Amino acid sequence: MALPFCIIYGSQKIQEEDVETPWGKVQCSLKGNPRGNRPVILTYHDIGLNHQTCFSSLFEHEDMQEITGHFAVCHVTAIGQQEGASMLPTTGFEYPSMDQMSETLPIILKHFGIRTIIGVGVGAGAYILAKFALSHPDLVEGLVLINFNAQAEGWMDWAANKITGWTQTLSDVVITHLFGKEEIQNDHDLIATFRHHVTNNVNQTNLQHFVKSYYGRKDLEIERPVPGGNMNVKTLKCPSLLVVGDSSPAVDAVVDSNSRLDPTITTLLKVCTCVQTEQLPGKLTEAIKYFVQGMGYMASASMTRLIRSRTSSGNSCSSLDGSRSRSQSARSQAQQGGEPRGRSHTDVSMESASHSLAEPAMPAPGTAQVTC
Repeated sequence: MALPFCIIYGSQKIQEEDVETPWGKVQCSLKGNPRGNRPVILTYHDIGLNHQTCFSSLFEHEDMQEITGHFAVCHVTAIGQQEGASMLPTTGFEYPSMDQMSETLPIILKHFGIRTIIGVGVGAGAYILAKFALSHPDLVEGLVLINFNAQAEGWMDWAANKITGWTQTLSDVVITHLFGKEEIQNDHDLIATFRHHVTNNVNQTNLQHFVKSYYGRKDLEIERPVPGGNMNVKTLKCPSLLVVGDSSPAVDAVVDSNSRLDPTITTLLKVCTCVQTEQLPGKLTEAIKYFVQGMGYMASASMTRLIRSRTSSGNSCSSLDGSRSRSQSARSQAQQGGEPRGRSHTDVSMESASHSLAEPAMPAPGTAQVTC
């Protein structure tokens, strides 16, 4: 195992370590000290990215400091995906599957003395964290899953990816996974920035392994529990916030995943963009704060950004639907509420908050909307 590297950032210690696992060394960055009575926020990135390129804007945002003041944060970078990584062995080494990557997390938690987590994952990272929560529900208190796809790659998608793989570069494959057609066609500077990173800062062989592992993932086989029917189906047991953009290539998969989860503890947030964490850090930070408050933490935290955006404009393009009934339109369905293990849970509503600025922390339940 590599020797730990520690620096002091403000008043918080950052511990950088390569944690040894049966599938290779996993680079981890722990900021702050885990508290025995609180979970640690653990992040996992998407393909083509690492913990810095995926989460730096989010966790460096000024509003996020209020959250990280209450929780330690552990960033996990998939094997061989950190910048400057050397090429993984070509013989005697097999890159881990998505399932195996999820099984590195108990080892990481034990290594740092972490009891439970609130997971924040994007794309492939969201899948890994969801798999981890299914296998180890006692270690996960909540999940924020961005661009989450619980399905296996369909054979039509597999065939299409196989064919395009003959003509597309690896960076093209990653870009079409991360962004929708509208952004690829219109936001040339953003796409050029991501393409430069994928091409120049990530070991291409290692990235190819990660991409292949993600596209070889299995269906998580989650199923919505039915009141009066089978309540013991395989599903996430913790409060979950699903986030996706209307123009994201993952939008249909996220809506499908939402339809298969327990509506009493699952919330779907849709916004008018592709939603990479680097694009809307303020909005995403406020949504995470709102979600964490619903779990019973940070009850006194302010919610001013979403309240201000909601009251200053009547033109809303993202929504959280607190209804318990399933919508006829797949793209507008979302449910919220529920009670995490051993902790009282209060439904919160940004819609209600907009009518009561004096008491923004824990408003009454209802339909919530925020403006992009």
